[in-house]
Amino acid sequence: MKPSSTKPGGRVALVPAYLLHHAPWRDSSRILEFFTRDEGRVTLFARGVRRPGSELRAVLQPFQRVLVSWTGRGEAGSLTGAELDGVVTSLPPARLMSGFYLNELLVKLLARHDPHPHLFDDYARTLEGLCTDTDEARPLRLFEKRLLEALGYGLDLGREAATGAELDARGHYHYAPERGVTLAVAESSATYSGASLVALARDDLDEARTRADARRLLRAALDACLEGRELRSRGVMKALRAQEKRQ
Repeated sequence: MKPSSTKPGGRVALVPAYLLHHAPWRDSSRILEFFTRDEGRVTLFARGVRRPGSELRAVLQPFQRVLVSWTGRGEAGSLTGAELDGVVTSLPPARLMSGFYLNELLVKLLARHDPHPHLFDDYARTLEGLCTDTDEARPLRLFEKRLLEALGYGLDLGREAATGAELDARGHYHYAPERGVTLAVAESSATYSGASLVALARDDLDEARTRADARRLLRAALDACLEGRELRSRGVMKALRAQEKRQ
């Protein structure tokens, strides 16, 4: 069935979407947060979906692309239908927390009803990467970079901020979201390899050092966008890694 979009009277039909978050509402319903390709992030009330006989319970699952329909204008609408859109996606158990991390970023950083169709496609590719890539760091870092670009905070890694000089792959640099990249006097735990920054600028994350530097830099940039709001998924992932080390 070919997806359509907004209809007269505030009806929206068959929009490609991913479920980002859900919470109980009343006795048998849920409040759902979706990332849709055409309408951006939307909040919908889904009545009766927690009942044992609800056909939508199996459809409304995280990381599964669906086609959703709803009615209503304003901050939140009412879900009127949902169906699977394509092959069922199943993240490996070890990658589930990475998927929830992506979802939490989108919930906290995307404004409602602000479409980002290219980011939607990036999210879909990232989920595919989490299913297939041997190292989950690469799809995660690339999505973080794309998210910053969509928010208007893309990384300028081509030149040194103060002088405009091209980055030297042999040099070492500081990075601050409000200032950009600046040359460091010497290498330290707070600096980034010039080679890593040049590689990140061209989406080349083959080297372990580049992935490690990219993780620190992108986290700093995202933290600036979060403005002090904590990500629960980060805390859970940290606790899981600590538990693995103890075993």
